[in-house]
Amino acid sequence: MGVGGAGDLSFIMINANPTRRGFTLIELLVVIAIIALLIGILIPALGSARKNARITVCGSRLQQIGVGLVLYSADFDNRLPQAFGTGFDGKPTIVGALFAGKKGQLPFYDIDKIGAQGRPLNKYVVSQAFPPDSEEGTVEIEAFKSPVDKGTQQTGLPPDLDKTDSMYNFVGASYTLNDHALDGESKATLVPSNGGRMPYVKEPTKTWVVATHTMYNYQEDGDREMRWMDKSQEFANILFVDSHVRTKVAVPKGVVNTTPDYTFLP
Repeated sequence: MGVGGAGDLSFIMINANPTRRGFTLIELLVVIAIIALLIGILIPALGSARKNARITVCGSRLQQIGVGLVLYSADFDNRLPQAFGTGFDGKPTIVGALFAGKKGQLPFYDIDKIGAQGRPLNKYVVSQAFPPDSEEGTVEIEAFKSPVDKGTQQTGLPPDLDKTDSMYNFVGASYTLNDHALDGESKATLVPSNGGRMPYVKEPTKTWVVATHTMYNYQEDGDREMRWMDKSQEFANILFVDSHVRTKVAVPKGVVNTTPDYTFLP
């Protein structure tokens, strides 16, 4: 009886700790397939979210620039920020790219000579102190740097300057002033050719004043291949004369100064 009982107890104890079964190969493959599927779904969504976040930040910086423009125009009798650079003929000329930002790399129009201190809008947008342009080293002004800035593949300049991956570094700012129409730099819009007050604007809610450089992608019917926000179509983030901002506005091909969404013309 005792021996038989012990044998029964031993049997119970052995079966109380059964051997654990691991995952089969098929189960592992199913788990891996599910994880891969989830990654495939999430990565594009995360990429789109990051892109939209960058576009939103760009729009916020344009809004900040808009506040600075209102303050500047109040101090300078309804003038937009304007600075003179040296033209190809050796004479001073208004250069829209010099309205704000830092010293750029482009060796024309004094873009590589006039830096943060000499660009008129800077002190109305940021509070940082800037060294004299002659002493400027590496100066960063985030307010004029767009997170969607991808530069241009066609600058229309000599081979060593034919493209850039950052307009912020190339000319000093990711944004540009509406100082000429797409027909050519000689056709002034909001900044008179020789400087002065902004002309009367018929539709301040539609006339743009500052935008990403992509607004000039099709200047003189060329194609600078910027594509900052979409690989297949040109878009721009825009600040209008009335100070409202719109993001990811379609820019049609060709010399189109007026669309249903905006106009270059006062």
